[in-house]
Amino acid sequence: MRLLIRFAVMAALLWPVACMAEGVGTLTVTGMATVHAVPDQAILSLGVTTTGSTAAAAMAANNVAASAMMARLIAAKVADRDMQTTGLSLNPNWVMNAAGTAQEIQGYIASTMLTVRIAALETAGSVLDAAILDGANTLNGLTFGLSDPHPIEDEARKAAVADAVARAQVLAEAAGEDLGRILSITEGGGGHQPMPMPMLYKAAADSAVPLAAGEVGVSAEVTIVWQLVP
Repeated sequence: MRLLIRFAVMAALLWPVACMAEGVGTLTVTGMATVHAVPDQAILSLGVTTTGSTAAAAMAANNVAASAMMARLIAAKVADRDMQTTGLSLNPNWVMNAAGTAQEIQGYIASTMLTVRIAALETAGSVLDAAILDGANTLNGLTFGLSDPHPIEDEARKAAVADAVARAQVLAEAAGEDLGRILSITEGGGGHQPMPMPMLYKAAADSAVPLAAGEVGVSAEVTIVWQLVP
């Protein structure tokens, strides 16, 4: 009998907790936002590719062209710390023989790739123009970005949270519930999204390459879990 009474008391104590757990619902919503800003720097990937009858000849020609390209960049006010060699290769030039039965080596191809950060965005066109005047004959791409993306990233995070709150309010109202306290906030996704950037090249040797920087988009994504109040 004493055991039965103890079980009845424990059941009575646990019953309200069980009822509360069954009555609590949650709502999970993901908010997203993108904030656009005008870029203030450019990243240029370019290099020189040369050929030679021997590996040594191809590399020697490449060294001369790469040195001339770097000298032009320095003359265009690009700092040493803003230039980095990101690729160096030397490969045989394989071609099909006259009979078309096999490939054979006809000389060698050497290549040096350089990544250049252009801090003064207004000089990007003239820097690119200077580089291709002496040596540079390979262009792998040009991207625009922000030297300090943190303020824009924070704006995007705030906007993503606001988006999640707005979505949650609509969903909770439609379900006849109220939003309670926030149980968790998780950040995910995000990143930089350069907007489409037209790039044109003028053939005139005395004019800089015309560039349009456009905008860059910084996105953020947050997932918030709310407790629902009936």
